Amino acid sequence: MKILHVIPSIAAVRGGPSKAVIEMVQSLQNADCEIEITTTNDNGETLLDVSLEKLQRYQGIPVRFFARFSPKIHAVREFAFSVSLTQWLWQHLHDYDLIHIHAIFSYPSTVAMAIARLKRVPYVVRPLGQLCHWSLQQSQLKKQLYLSLIEQANLNSAQAIHFTSSAEYSEVKKLGLQASGVIIPHGLTVAPLIPDAQIQLRQWLHLPNDEPIILFLSRIHPKKGLELLIRALAQLQDQRFTFVIAGSGDADYENNLRHLINQLGLSNRTRMPGFVEGKQKDLLLQGSNLFALTSYSENFGVAVLEALAAGLPVIVTPGVALSEVVKQYQLGIVPELNEQAIATAILNCLNQSEIMKEMGDRSRQFILENYTWDKIAAQLVNMYKQVLGDRPCKI
Repeated sequence: MKILHVIPSIAAVRGGPSKAVIEMVQSLQNADCEIEITTTNDNGETLLDVSLEKLQRYQGIPVRFFARFSPKIHAVREFAFSVSLTQWLWQHLHDYDLIHIHAIFSYPSTVAMAIARLKRVPYVVRPLGQLCHWSLQQSQLKKQLYLSLIEQANLNSAQAIHFTSSAEYSEVKKLGLQASGVIIPHGLTVAPLIPDAQIQLRQWLHLPNDEPIILFLSRIHPKKGLELLIRALAQLQDQRFTFVIAGSGDADYENNLRHLINQLGLSNRTRMPGFVEGKQKDLLLQGSNLFALTSYSENFGVAVLEALAAGLPVIVTPGVALSEVVKQYQLGIVPELNEQAIATAILNCLNQSEIMKEMGDRSRQFILENYTWDKIAAQLVNMYKQVLGDRPCKI
């Protein structure tokens, strides 16, 4: 099978979806599939320093980058328009057996679906949670128009819509789309354990060796519910902890969060190291005591998966799709999405260290048994075979 993956960006600053598609393609190479990625050179506010229009090895996988239109207007830049990408897709899309498209409401994804429809090339769409209720409420009128005029026909013509959780599927099912749905979760490349991660992390952050650390590690965005988490922590001023916000986002929004932290008297016990990767990221995940993601909406939650794989108990709210897994297998706590419930959950975790350690040990083993990429790749290959064999994908 020759499969082309299309996604607007694979830049690290774009967070979980970009990381996931890179690891997905790496795993599919090991499953004897001929795989490529086509994307733009988007890198948030800047552009990736990569060769354009030529197939190249990028993080060990074959990728073809195209120039993103980059005006000063933020909304236009974020749409990731690319003339050269359009031309290449029109000329070469029929060279592939199947197209796996990631994201909607973005030019590279939309044009790939439209061209695939015209050329009758089968395609699968992974909407990345953008069809969930919370997401559709953001810029609601614009998305409704986009969906009704363009994207609904693209989605209805797909051979399958790839959901990463049953929660995402249940939400999108209400839209009445015609395409079949298939649920295949994200996988994970599990990092080896760092024996002295707790000590190294506290040395890096200049903290006492026994300081409890509460970690938020994700893209910094309003949907992540950080304001709620910060206000919840402000209720626990008599508790000992340091709060780490690791990630990056819009500069104005980050400044608003810093202002709130100062206003609530948490500045001395909060660290914001910015975007982290590699050993720094592993240290944060393995050396912290608790991971918190209090999002309004997450179609999956790759950061949660990473925390669980690191043996870190989690606090997630019901809008995080993995919350049902966390609750069912007792891998953390799932409070309601309000300040008081979140504060109570954090307090319980801080005061029950032995129970939290048991949860963490159980979490890592659970991920190793269920969410490694070799297991997920086998499910993806099965979906591709069903599509190419003209058999409906089934939930």
